[in-house]
Amino acid sequence: MYRAPVDDIAFTLKHVAGMKPALDAGSFGDLDEDMVDAILIEAARFASEEVAPLYKIGDEHGAALNGANVTMPPGWKDLYSRWIGGGWNALSGPQAYGGQALPTMLGVAALEMWNSASMAFGIGPTLTMGAVEALDKHASPELKTKYLAKLVSGEWMGTMNLTEPQAGSDLNALRARAEPAGDGTYRIFGQKIFITYGEHDLTDNIIHLVLARLPDAPAGTRGISLFLVPKFLVGDDGSLGERNDVFCSGLEHKLGIHTSPTCTMIYGDGFEGASPGAVGWLIGEENKGLACMFTMMNNARLSVGMQGVAVAEAATQKAIAYANDRRQGKAASYTGAGMAPIVHHPDVQRNLLTMKALTQIARAVAYSCAHAMDMARLLSGDEAAHWRDRANLLTPLAKAFSTDVGVDVASLGVQVHGGMGFIEETGAAALFRDARIAPIYEGTNGIQAIDLVMRKLPLGGGAHVHGYIAELAAVANALRTSNLEGFGRTADVLDEAFADLTLATRFLQKLAAEGRTDEALAGATPYLRLMSLAAGAAYLARGGLADRGRIALCRFFAENLLGEARALRERVVDGAESLTIAGETLISA
Repeated sequence: MYRAPVDDIAFTLKHVAGMKPALDAGSFGDLDEDMVDAILIEAARFASEEVAPLYKIGDEHGAALNGANVTMPPGWKDLYSRWIGGGWNALSGPQAYGGQALPTMLGVAALEMWNSASMAFGIGPTLTMGAVEALDKHASPELKTKYLAKLVSGEWMGTMNLTEPQAGSDLNALRARAEPAGDGTYRIFGQKIFITYGEHDLTDNIIHLVLARLPDAPAGTRGISLFLVPKFLVGDDGSLGERNDVFCSGLEHKLGIHTSPTCTMIYGDGFEGASPGAVGWLIGEENKGLACMFTMMNNARLSVGMQGVAVAEAATQKAIAYANDRRQGKAASYTGAGMAPIVHHPDVQRNLLTMKALTQIARAVAYSCAHAMDMARLLSGDEAAHWRDRANLLTPLAKAFSTDVGVDVASLGVQVHGGMGFIEETGAAALFRDARIAPIYEGTNGIQAIDLVMRKLPLGGGAHVHGYIAELAAVANALRTSNLEGFGRTADVLDEAFADLTLATRFLQKLAAEGRTDEALAGATPYLRLMSLAAGAAYLARGGLADRGRIALCRFFAENLLGEARALRERVVDGAESLTIAGETLISA
């Protein structure tokens, strides 16, 4: 059974990602370490004792569609009521609408725990929190007054409606339409697919944020607007009125996250005799909807990154527990009677340490991204601009690398369990199934790599990324002057990794500047992993400097896994031509 790793979470927040200096400087107002610890401990208790026990029930039962209604598994509605009753949905919400306005860092730490306990549970509130942020930044005062308080509390849930059958990653192909009704509202028509928590029985209203095109809108993404479309219309006094013309027509049968209802939503089809056209309200300006939605998407990308961290943590815990219990063969390090627990075998140790190290560096990257978001929000002027650039740089890493780690670590967890890992009884396979969606949704990891290379490396005239690399490289010098024993060759290996990262960075920046886009994109995915591994190694070293008990894992990662950086640099610099030539053999006439 999952137990939230409060000590690792608190340590990474405070001593690796930057929370302690911010607390000491008073950046978070009255929030102090004692309060942070208290919140983390209670979140850990709720995740471990209340969410985790319902994971298997949810995975086996799944969400069920009856007509146009979705029923959640036994116990889930009560669980959600207890969760919002504890104020967890409001943790980082705006104070003006009942939120606690706590740091993003603290919010994502709690999010990790919900998703480790059950990724299918944790994803629902993620969309609500994103809707809150989008409305808070872009909606009219009237819409904020009517909807935000109940979204912040979690009494209502929110969704994000982008994808259509012909428009996945490419929103230029979006066809859903919106027609002005002449009274300040619009009528929405169209179909949306893969809508997470699009229909369920956890709340009495669901607030859909929907991308659609107005008549005569410009072509492409410049002609997309964002609309708020409630399941039930809401009166001026906040009471629920008649059913809106939107309904769920289908529920996907998925590899994993079975309890998360993934819906096909129909807008404007005359549901249950309603006048055709779902009633919606414009958010922000006409034809500027994508900018509004990106507010929600950026929030969601970090949140999905936390799902990768969360599944990796749960898989690591499960594998370590199994390896200490399962006995097979003999091992030199085992002095007890009979067969040795498999945790004594070097190959199993390698797998477990790889799982543990990758989980910790993914956590550090994601928490550092959250820290940058907090600093950008709290500071002003050039300092705020610096932290905005840092948050923008780290977001694709936090999303893509962390979710890749979730899949890799969950797969290793199945391997540690051996044949029993392939059997549903142990739960190792369920984590692997859940993890596999995270590299796909909220922008595939390939798209994150494109974003990193084409949009984030040019930040600050191309200088910001080199400043970040220099900050990380300074950790190697700190190791050399620390006089701490046990780091082995870590400092030297870090130097090599940052030299590879610097060379690859300048190479891609040069290609982009020369307009050689395809060559740059050929190296985008290996470059994202290279940067993430190098940054993660520095974060592990930073942790080892603050706590000697963490040195051994840092050294293991540096001397066993960070050598991949050289191969990744070679793929970035030398791999484009062979990729292009071989790629031509894949294309049908």
